[in-house]
Amino acid sequence: MSILGVFVVAPWLALVVALLFGVGYWKTRVGGVAVAGALWLLYFLYEEGMRRRILCSGECNIRVDLLLFYPVLLGVSIAAIIVARRRAARQGTPSPSTDA
Repeated sequence: MSILGVFVVAPWLALVVALLFGVGYWKTRVGGVAVAGALWLLYFLYEEGMRRRILCSGECNIRVDLLLFYPVLLGVSIAAIIVARRRAARQGTPSPSTDA
């Protein structure tokens, strides 16, 4: 099983990631972090539906859908982290204009 395959076995872990992005949004107010959290929440709901056989009635072992979902989740997550870190670094740097 791959590292990302753990979300198929335990979808609740995607909910943990969504919660972490939710806390990140609450602290930074960066919209991209909220989008990442929302996507992880939607992925949790989708994966839980697959696990319970609500969205998949038959053989669900071949998951071609994950070839789309995982790169999108990874890309959005990385972008949200980068934007949030840049915003935090910008806010933590003192303004150079008044110390003359």
